Amino acid sequence: MADSLGTGGDVAGDGGNPQVEARMRRIHEAYAGPLSRFLSRLTLGDRDLAEDLLQETFLRAWRNMDVLPDDVEKVGGWLYTVARNVAIDAARARRARPPEVRLPDINRVPSTGDAVDRLVTVQTVRQGLGRLSPDHRAVLIELYFRGASTAEAAARLGIPEGTVKSRAYYAVRSLHAVLGPTEPS
Repeated sequence: MADSLGTGGDVAGDGGNPQVEARMRRIHEAYAGPLSRFLSRLTLGDRDLAEDLLQETFLRAWRNMDVLPDDVEKVGGWLYTVARNVAIDAARARRARPPEVRLPDINRVPSTGDAVDRLVTVQTVRQGLGRLSPDHRAVLIELYFRGASTAEAAARLGIPEGTVKSRAYYAVRSLHAVLGPTEPS
């Protein structure tokens, strides 16, 4: 059970105490199912997220084993409070950063077709980039033409990573608007 929590057995400073491990196993057996259902409701059915939150809840129980009541039945209130707080923290963390956006790879020119098609595509993208704001253009050049990561682009441009992500999102939208609809291949 300790391994499934990713704790390795010595997180609580118990030196792998079999009594503590047995107590944690009893807590897990009693509350894993109900807490999983509770967290699944809090995450609107996102099972992967609920599982992550459940593991974090049990990890915190393991770390606080010395302050938890000895009676397994009296641990429930504490576990539900921790689970709710962990879910709230996760939701706040997701809202604090912008959503990830899948950006098209504008650096890649289609390999099919002839050289004239590739030349027209490259020229169209260059003209489109010229019509973007300097801030948006700089971010796209860093990310797509120079192949920089978000962190590298942020460092080179002297702006926060979140700003790089936001500018990239809006720059790609603007570029799509400038270039117009594309024909399906």
